[in-house]
Amino acid sequence: MSDSSAFSGIALPSPTLSARLGEVAAHLAAPLTDRLTEEQRALTLGIARRLVGEAAAALGAGIDPAALWHDWLVQGLPGAERLAAPCFARAEEHRWRALPAPHRDTSSPADGAGDEGAVDMPPAAPQAPLAPVDKAYLDLTVADRRRFDALGNPCIAVADLDPEIYRALLGDVVEWQAHAGVDTNAVAELDDAACAAAARQTPESGIDAAAAAYHTALVAEGSLSDAAAAAAMRHDWPALIGLAAAAHRRPYGEMALALVSAEAAALPPLLAPLRIDRGAIAPIEASLARVPARALAGAPEGEG
Repeated sequence: MSDSSAFSGIALPSPTLSARLGEVAAHLAAPLTDRLTEEQRALTLGIARRLVGEAAAALGAGIDPAALWHDWLVQGLPGAERLAAPCFARAEEHRWRALPAPHRDTSSPADGAGDEGAVDMPPAAPQAPLAPVDKAYLDLTVADRRRFDALGNPCIAVADLDPEIYRALLGDVVEWQAHAGVDTNAVAELDDAACAAAARQTPESGIDAAAAAYHTALVAEGSLSDAAAAAAMRHDWPALIGLAAAAHRRPYGEMALALVSAEAAALPPLLAPLRIDRGAIAPIEASLARVPARALAGAPEGEG
């Protein structure tokens, strides 16, 4: 795989993980071949399809996204190596997050008391502005929600995609449309539309910016380790991934893949900047161990 397909920063040099990413790239380049597990194939292709649809829509109504995807599904996605890592990272994160969390009693002490003896409560006071930490967490939640489509399927928000990968994807869509026989003027207009779409990309509204703001708010409050430990205990993986990514100054998707492919021994170093104790790491380790067909960073090639 070329260097452009790999995440920068946190190293992912495991032979197993490298092989798995190679399989993802090969699958995107030849989607009808039988590679990966059925679940990984479906998730990876679905994420790629939704991303391609976003790029097509950004270029205007003249492009048929269904025809575009059909052609690429048969012929293979151009730039498959570029898309392999982000699509695989999003798919693996989704598989981890889709695991049911252990049952927790969320009832309050007053639940079940009934109406007998109830007293009239005064009208609620106007809601006060959110504290900085609460506002930052809400923004993180909103940014994470943009990483799902209207039906709850995982996707990659354009704001979260590496700008170079997004520009290349837009260029691939323009090239496909040019091969459809449109005239020179139409191609020039598409090129202009691609430049405009790339300029409209707003990383500041994405998951990375939201995670960094949440991390900054917690550090200012002196509650980073407590919040990270609480996120681990309640299986709030978006918050945990976001905080770890911000602490390492790495993209969210890169950190998600690093965690989901980590051996148990690698978790403490990855989470060290959050300063959580071993007890808080235990539920993370236990949850990750339940993810089937993981590409473990320390596994010999051919395993995981």
